[in-house]
Amino acid sequence: MMRYLIPVDGSQLALDAVHHALRLVREGLQASFVLANVQEPAHLYEVMMTADPVVLEGASRGAGVHALQDAERLMQESGLPYETEVASGDVAHTLVDIAERFGCDGIIMGARGRGALRSVLIGSVSSAVLQASTIPVTIVHHVDEEAPPPDDGIDGDLPAA
Repeated sequence: MMRYLIPVDGSQLALDAVHHALRLVREGLQASFVLANVQEPAHLYEVMMTADPVVLEGASRGAGVHALQDAERLMQESGLPYETEVASGDVAHTLVDIAERFGCDGIIMGARGRGALRSVLIGSVSSAVLQASTIPVTIVHHVDEEAPPPDDGIDGDLPAA
């Protein structure tokens, strides 16, 4: 059975990756999953305002657990085997480390996560994971179901010739 890492940051785009993985299983893939959330290290301001590192670590862990909730619910409803991991560090490299530690055969991730800087092209985290990973990475692009179809210049009212 194959094992896939699915990075989850609490966004709809991350859930798109979970839905994609579930669709692959419905189509015959036999797999288990690792849902992972990586919290960025505390900023200097946070460290100065909260002198207790245990408090900072607890808050970071709590945020990671919260970010995983919707993805965990989807996995529980599917009945598929999964594990979770909450870590802290450089997001892309920590995700690659988690994939290696869990013996994952691939990574399935959304094209973009939270944060304005990560919204360029496929996202800086996705791009960094693609560069650093030694296993296949699938990037799942979000399809907005409510978005109007692209204007292709063709409509029902063609001008008379």
